[in-house]
Amino acid sequence: MQSEIKAPEMHAVVAAVQLPTVSDIEFEASLNELRELAKTLGYKVVHTFVQKRQGFDITGYLGVGKREEIREYVRSVADQSESQAFNSAVPPIEAVLVDHEISPSQARNLELEVGCEVMDRTMVILEIFHRNARSRAARAQVEIARLGYMAPRLREAAKLAGPQGRQRSGAGGRGAGESHTELDRRKIRDRIAELQQEIIVMDGERRTQRARRQERQTLANVALVGYTNAGKSTLMRALTGSEVLVANKLFATLDTTVRALYPESVPRVLVSDTVGFIKNLPHDLVASFKSTLDEALDAALLLHVIDASDPGFERQLAVTDQVLAEIDADVVPRIRVFNKIDYVGDAVAQAECEAALRLKYPDCIVMSARRPDEVARLRQHIIDFFQQDLVEAELFLPWSAQQLRGKIYSTCQVLGERSVDEGTFFSVRGEPNDIESLREQLNSLE
Repeated sequence: MQSEIKAPEMHAVVAAVQLPTVSDIEFEASLNELRELAKTLGYKVVHTFVQKRQGFDITGYLGVGKREEIREYVRSVADQSESQAFNSAVPPIEAVLVDHEISPSQARNLELEVGCEVMDRTMVILEIFHRNARSRAARAQVEIARLGYMAPRLREAAKLAGPQGRQRSGAGGRGAGESHTELDRRKIRDRIAELQQEIIVMDGERRTQRARRQERQTLANVALVGYTNAGKSTLMRALTGSEVLVANKLFATLDTTVRALYPESVPRVLVSDTVGFIKNLPHDLVASFKSTLDEALDAALLLHVIDASDPGFERQLAVTDQVLAEIDADVVPRIRVFNKIDYVGDAVAQAECEAALRLKYPDCIVMSARRPDEVARLRQHIIDFFQQDLVEAELFLPWSAQQLRGKIYSTCQVLGERSVDEGTFFSVRGEPNDIESLREQLNSLE
């Protein structure tokens, strides 16, 4: 049987300028993040070009010498690819990924010089958001951001297109008419306005749904927040026993997932996995990104998940804190959960890392979402948080009203039962309002 032929892997190179104000650690962290973004987009980064400069070159971002170096590298790989075409051992370079947002003219000039597609950091993130958005609201918000990014680049595209992208005459040859570029820009403006109206309607629907949830609120809400790829989805699956998408990619999902804590507790706890944070998020995506954090505002408790194995976790922690403050979610009680401690090293290294974290963040939890005993401890920590305001009481259920037995168990934590001739006494712990409601129903039976 003939074996399946796999599509050739896409290769890319990364290019970045390090400015004097950027430290080596911060610069390398940003490069690593771009490499992870490239991986999510389906690229394998085979080489990285870096240059220290006082500022970006206004014509092509990088200096002339560095641009020539990239061009020679791209050409040499292409030559190797052609000479080994039969076994495709050396795939050509498909794209140069730039670790900053660059102007349309810089992108065009760089693309012409290096001889392959150029994608800046913003374009990479926009493409990932576009591919991964699932809900109607997420798709609309991402489309607005993409259109806003494309609009100023149409002029550069028209320059590459030649005369056909220039002025067209009006009807019957009279009047100045509109260029293709002007028509496209007008279409973009109209489409953005249309999408913004759709989002206003969807925001109203979400507020209505949230109000209904709050009216029948007998559930405690926990929201997982934190940097993308910190292990939030893995932790979500461990806490809820559900099949949530888990992928070692940045922005594997953009839509909020909500599941119940498992095994179920009293009170019943809902856990939400929100979209991950990222440094230097494109400006046009900030609004859409923050709108996906609505669950954090609804939550009674935030689990701030941090990758303990990432050397740059303090920078990531600061980014999360900043965004939560901007959406007024910094007032919500929060537990810092340092995840992936099992990625730190051997047992000694893990113990030293945990001791250092607990010293600096005394109330934190250090764990691995892949260790069931540590997940169980976190689960109990969550339950303890929501049970701190519960009260204990005794309820009497006559034999004639046994249909309410299931409701007592579903609403409260039953500590014990005692049967007498007339019925059963239940020692329970639960929300004061829930216990009062049960009492009223039982009293109405007398």
